[in-house]
Amino acid sequence: MSSPIAINISNLTKHYLKEQNVALNNLNLEIVRGEVFGLLGPNGAGKTTLFSILCGLVKMNSGKVEIEGNDIITQMERIKKIIGIVPQDIALYPTLSAVENLQYFCRMHGIRKSEITSLIKWNLSLFGLLGVGKKPIEKYSGGMKRSINLIAGLLHDPGILLLDEPTVGLDVQNKRKIMSHLKDLNKKKQTTILYTSHDLEQAEIFCDRVGILNEGQLLIVGRPAELRNHFQAGSLEEVFVKVTQDQCR
Repeated sequence: MSSPIAINISNLTKHYLKEQNVALNNLNLEIVRGEVFGLLGPNGAGKTTLFSILCGLVKMNSGKVEIEGNDIITQMERIKKIIGIVPQDIALYPTLSAVENLQYFCRMHGIRKSEITSLIKWNLSLFGLLGVGKKPIEKYSGGMKRSINLIAGLLHDPGILLLDEPTVGLDVQNKRKIMSHLKDLNKKKQTTILYTSHDLEQAEIFCDRVGILNEGQLLIVGRPAELRNHFQAGSLEEVFVKVTQDQCR
Protein backbone atom coordinates (compact mmCIF):
# COMPACT_ATOMS: atom_id res chain seq x y z
CA MET A 1 0.00 0.00 0.00
CA SER A 2 1.33 3.44 -0.92
CA SER A 3 1.95 6.01 1.80
CA PRO A 4 -0.78 8.59 2.47
CA ILE A 5 1.96 11.22 2.91
CA ALA A 6 2.41 13.40 -0.17
CA ILE A 7 5.24 15.59 1.18
CA ASN A 8 7.50 14.44 4.01
CA ILE A 9 10.05 16.94 5.36
CA SER A 10 12.47 15.85 8.09
CA ASN A 11 15.00 18.03 9.92
CA LEU A 12 15.35 20.37 6.94
CA THR A 13 17.95 23.09 7.42
CA LYS A 14 19.09 25.72 4.95
CA HIS A 15 21.44 28.63 5.44
CA TYR A 16 22.88 30.95 2.82
CA LEU A 17 26.48 32.08 2.68
CA LYS A 18 27.15 35.59 4.04
CA GLU A 19 23.82 35.60 5.92
CA GLN A 20 23.74 35.33 9.71
CA ASN A 21 20.21 34.00 10.09
CA VAL A 22 19.25 30.45 9.13
CA ALA A 23 16.67 30.45 6.32
CA LEU A 24 15.12 27.17 7.50
CA ASN A 25 15.91 25.72 10.91
CA ASN A 26 15.34 21.98 11.48
CA LEU A 27 11.94 22.01 9.75
CA ASN A 28 9.67 18.97 10.14
CA LEU A 29 6.36 18.69 8.30
CA GLU A 30 4.09 16.02 6.82
CA ILE A 31 1.41 16.91 4.28
CA VAL A 32 -1.23 14.28 3.62
CA ARG A 33 -2.24 13.32 0.09
CA GLY A 34 -5.32 15.31 -0.98
CA GLU A 35 -4.81 17.96 1.70
CA VAL A 36 -4.78 21.73 1.26
CA PHE A 37 -2.01 23.01 3.49
CA GLY A 38 -1.39 26.72 4.03
CA LEU A 39 2.11 27.91 4.86
CA LEU A 40 1.75 31.31 6.51
CA GLY A 41 4.43 33.74 7.56
CA PRO A 42 5.78 37.27 7.14
CA ASN A 43 8.20 38.26 4.39
CA GLY A 44 11.56 36.61 4.96
CA ALA A 45 10.09 33.77 7.04
CA GLY A 46 11.53 31.06 4.76
CA LYS A 47 8.48 30.22 2.63
CA THR A 48 10.13 30.94 -0.72
CA THR A 49 13.26 29.04 0.31
CA LEU A 50 11.15 25.99 1.14
CA PHE A 51 9.34 26.17 -2.20
CA SER A 52 12.67 26.54 -4.03
CA ILE A 53 13.98 23.41 -2.30
CA LEU A 54 10.86 21.41 -3.12
CA CYS A 55 11.19 22.48 -6.78
CA GLY A 56 14.85 21.50 -6.93
CA LEU A 57 16.05 25.08 -7.50
CA VAL A 58 17.89 25.36 -4.17
CA LYS A 59 19.85 22.68 -2.31
CA MET A 60 19.32 22.14 1.40
CA ASN A 61 22.25 21.92 3.80
CA SER A 62 20.88 19.01 5.78
CA GLY A 63 17.73 16.96 6.31
CA LYS A 64 15.55 14.80 4.12
CA VAL A 65 12.62 15.60 1.83
CA GLU A 66 10.41 13.08 0.01
CA ILE A 67 7.61 13.85 -2.43
CA GLU A 68 5.28 10.89 -2.97
CA GLY A 69 8.08 8.71 -1.61
CA ASN A 70 10.69 10.13 -4.01
CA ASP A 71 13.85 11.65 -2.57
CA ILE A 72 14.43 15.18 -3.87
CA ILE A 73 18.20 14.66 -4.12
CA THR A 74 18.24 11.41 -6.11
CA GLN A 75 14.81 11.37 -7.81
CA MET A 76 14.14 14.98 -8.81
CA GLU A 77 13.37 14.13 -12.44
CA ARG A 78 10.54 11.87 -11.30
CA ILE A 79 9.29 14.53 -8.89
CA LYS A 80 9.07 17.14 -11.66
CA LYS A 81 6.38 15.03 -13.31
CA ILE A 82 4.39 14.91 -10.06
CA ILE A 83 4.39 18.58 -9.02
CA GLY A 84 2.94 21.70 -10.58
CA ILE A 85 4.42 25.07 -9.67
CA VAL A 86 2.65 28.43 -9.71
CA PRO A 87 5.16 31.10 -8.65
CA GLN A 88 4.26 34.49 -7.25
CA ASP A 89 6.02 36.23 -10.13
CA ILE A 90 4.39 35.91 -13.54
CA ALA A 91 6.50 33.22 -15.24
CA LEU A 92 5.37 33.93 -18.81
CA TYR A 93 6.94 35.37 -21.95
CA PRO A 94 5.31 38.82 -22.31
CA THR A 95 5.65 39.16 -26.09
CA LEU A 96 4.16 35.73 -26.78
CA SER A 97 0.44 35.05 -26.75
CA ALA A 98 -1.27 32.96 -24.09
CA VAL A 99 -1.57 30.09 -26.57
CA GLU A 100 2.14 30.29 -27.48
CA ASN A 101 3.15 30.38 -23.82
CA LEU A 102 1.00 27.38 -22.99
CA GLN A 103 2.28 25.47 -26.03
CA TYR A 104 5.79 25.97 -24.69
CA PHE A 105 4.85 24.61 -21.25
CA CYS A 106 3.05 21.64 -22.84
CA ARG A 107 6.20 20.72 -24.77
CA MET A 108 8.30 21.20 -21.63
CA HIS A 109 6.10 18.70 -19.77
CA GLY A 110 6.19 16.19 -22.63
CA ILE A 111 2.48 16.38 -23.42
CA ARG A 112 1.60 14.66 -26.69
CA LYS A 113 1.49 17.00 -29.68
CA SER A 114 -1.93 15.66 -30.68
CA GLU A 115 -3.38 16.68 -27.29
CA ILE A 116 -1.90 20.17 -26.94
CA THR A 117 -4.46 22.20 -28.93
CA SER A 118 -7.53 20.72 -27.23
CA LEU A 119 -5.90 20.90 -23.79
CA ILE A 120 -5.09 24.60 -24.16
CA LYS A 121 -8.51 25.38 -25.58
CA TRP A 122 -10.24 23.63 -22.67
CA ASN A 123 -8.20 25.49 -20.04
CA LEU A 124 -8.65 28.89 -21.66
CA SER A 125 -12.40 28.27 -21.90
CA LEU A 126 -12.50 27.34 -18.23
CA PHE A 127 -11.17 30.79 -17.29
CA GLY A 128 -13.15 32.68 -19.94
CA LEU A 129 -10.01 33.55 -21.91
CA LEU A 130 -10.52 31.62 -25.14
CA GLY A 131 -11.43 34.74 -27.09
CA VAL A 132 -8.16 36.50 -26.19
CA GLY A 133 -5.83 33.50 -26.38
CA LYS A 134 -3.87 34.93 -29.31
CA LYS A 135 -3.16 38.31 -27.69
CA PRO A 136 0.34 38.94 -26.28
CA ILE A 137 0.60 38.44 -22.53
CA GLU A 138 1.86 42.02 -22.13
CA LYS A 139 -1.60 43.23 -23.24
CA TYR A 140 -3.37 41.22 -20.52
CA SER A 141 -4.74 42.57 -17.23
CA GLY A 142 -3.25 41.39 -13.94
CA GLY A 143 -6.07 38.92 -13.38
CA MET A 144 -5.71 37.44 -16.86
CA LYS A 145 -1.97 37.00 -16.39
CA ARG A 146 -2.54 35.27 -13.05
CA SER A 147 -5.01 32.89 -14.69
CA ILE A 148 -2.55 31.95 -17.46
CA ASN A 149 0.19 31.58 -14.83
CA LEU A 150 -2.03 29.10 -13.00
CA ILE A 151 -2.97 27.20 -16.18
CA ALA A 152 0.74 26.80 -17.01
CA GLY A 153 1.25 24.96 -13.72
CA LEU A 154 -1.74 22.68 -14.26
CA LEU A 155 -1.30 21.54 -17.87
CA HIS A 156 0.38 18.22 -17.00
CA ASP A 157 -2.29 17.36 -14.40
CA PRO A 158 0.04 17.30 -11.36
CA GLY A 159 -0.87 15.38 -8.23
CA ILE A 160 0.78 18.03 -6.06
CA LEU A 161 0.43 21.77 -6.61
CA LEU A 162 2.77 24.39 -5.10
CA LEU A 163 1.10 27.80 -5.03
CA ASP A 164 3.08 30.88 -3.99
CA GLU A 165 0.66 33.79 -3.46
CA PRO A 166 -1.50 32.80 -6.47
CA THR A 167 -4.00 35.66 -6.05
CA VAL A 168 -1.76 38.52 -4.88
CA GLY A 169 -2.87 41.87 -6.27
CA LEU A 170 -6.11 40.57 -7.78
CA ASP A 171 -9.56 42.09 -7.53
CA VAL A 172 -12.32 40.18 -5.73
CA GLN A 173 -13.85 38.68 -8.87
CA ASN A 174 -10.60 37.26 -10.27
CA LYS A 175 -9.55 36.06 -6.83
CA ARG A 176 -12.83 34.17 -6.40
CA LYS A 177 -12.55 32.65 -9.88
CA ILE A 178 -9.08 31.27 -9.23
CA MET A 179 -9.82 30.05 -5.70
CA SER A 180 -13.03 28.38 -6.86
CA HIS A 181 -11.12 26.48 -9.54
CA LEU A 182 -8.49 25.37 -7.02
CA LYS A 183 -11.18 24.13 -4.63
CA ASP A 184 -12.81 22.13 -7.44
CA LEU A 185 -9.43 20.68 -8.40
CA ASN A 186 -8.76 19.55 -4.85
CA LYS A 187 -12.26 18.13 -4.38
CA LYS A 188 -12.63 16.33 -7.72
CA LYS A 189 -9.07 15.12 -8.30
CA GLN A 190 -7.79 15.01 -4.72
CA THR A 191 -4.91 17.27 -5.76
CA THR A 192 -2.58 17.99 -2.85
CA ILE A 193 -2.02 21.74 -2.50
CA LEU A 194 0.75 23.54 -0.62
CA TYR A 195 -0.17 27.19 -0.56
CA THR A 196 1.38 30.41 0.72
CA SER A 197 -0.54 33.63 1.26
CA HIS A 198 -0.62 36.82 3.29
CA ASP A 199 -4.41 36.77 2.98
CA LEU A 200 -5.19 35.01 6.25
CA GLU A 201 -8.96 35.28 5.83
CA GLN A 202 -8.72 33.47 2.52
CA ALA A 203 -6.34 30.87 3.97
CA GLU A 204 -8.73 30.17 6.84
CA ILE A 205 -11.50 29.29 4.38
CA PHE A 206 -9.35 27.46 1.83
CA CYS A 207 -6.97 25.34 3.91
CA ASP A 208 -7.53 22.08 5.76
CA ARG A 209 -4.50 22.81 7.93
CA VAL A 210 -2.07 25.68 8.25
CA GLY A 211 1.44 26.11 9.59
CA ILE A 212 2.95 29.37 10.79
CA LEU A 213 6.55 29.85 9.73
CA ASN A 214 8.74 32.66 11.06
CA GLU A 215 12.50 33.21 11.03
CA GLY A 216 12.98 29.77 9.51
CA GLN A 217 11.08 27.94 12.25
CA LEU A 218 7.73 26.20 11.95
CA LEU A 219 6.05 27.49 15.10
CA ILE A 220 2.69 25.70 15.04
CA VAL A 221 0.56 23.47 12.80
CA GLY A 222 -3.15 22.71 12.99
CA ARG A 223 -6.62 23.16 11.60
CA PRO A 224 -7.72 26.80 11.60
CA ALA A 225 -10.67 26.18 13.93
CA GLU A 226 -8.52 24.21 16.37
CA LEU A 227 -5.90 26.96 16.45
CA ARG A 228 -8.55 29.62 17.07
CA ASN A 229 -9.95 27.61 19.96
CA HIS A 230 -6.52 26.90 21.42
CA PHE A 231 -5.53 30.58 21.44
CA GLN A 232 -9.06 31.83 22.19
CA ALA A 233 -8.85 33.93 19.06
CA GLY A 234 -11.62 35.23 16.84
CA SER A 235 -9.69 34.72 13.61
CA LEU A 236 -6.63 33.10 12.13
CA GLU A 237 -5.08 36.55 11.90
CA GLU A 238 -5.26 36.88 15.70
CA VAL A 239 -3.62 33.46 16.05
CA PHE A 240 -0.86 34.53 13.66
CA VAL A 241 -0.15 37.71 15.63
CA LYS A 242 -0.09 35.90 18.98
CA VAL A 243 2.22 33.11 17.79
CA THR A 244 4.73 35.39 16.07
CA GLN A 245 4.74 37.86 18.97
CA ASP A 246 5.37 35.05 21.45
CA GLN A 247 8.38 33.97 19.36
CA CYS A 248 9.76 37.52 19.45
CA ARG A 249 9.45 37.58 23.24
